Amino acid sequence: MDSFITIRFKRKTAKRFQEFSKMHFKTHTEAMENILDFFLYNEISPKEKLGPTGRTIEAKLLKRINAVIAIMRDVEKTQTKPTVAMLQSLFVMEEPNKKPLIVEKKYAEEKKEVRLPAGEAGFREKPNLKNEL
Repeated sequence: MDSFITIRFKRKTAKRFQEFSKMHFKTHTEAMENILDFFLYNEISPKEKLGPTGRTIEAKLLKRINAVIAIMRDVEKTQTKPTVAMLQSLFVMEEPNKKPLIVEKKYAEEKKEVRLPAGEAGFREKPNLKNEL
């Protein structure tokens, strides 16, 4: 069996290490060996920051996703919907409005017919062409 050695830690630090060790490892020795191996294997210093945490990465990702959604909605409002409306209007067939013909004044006056007031029934005589000859 290996012999033990005493190392002096502040009480607060020793308590933190004991709690960590109990959660993840069987013995304190095993915990310390794994911690040391981790830093040696990954060639990092415990004083270095490893970068953003999972929470900060998630928050940044959510912001970017919301920005992309806003861009897509804007494109839909300003480009897609108006384009679809224009294309649909091309395929809708409407009857052309009938406009009255423009006729010169002298011809318009010749074609006017005499109308009787409402309620009066009247007949017009046909011109007799034989008598006039």
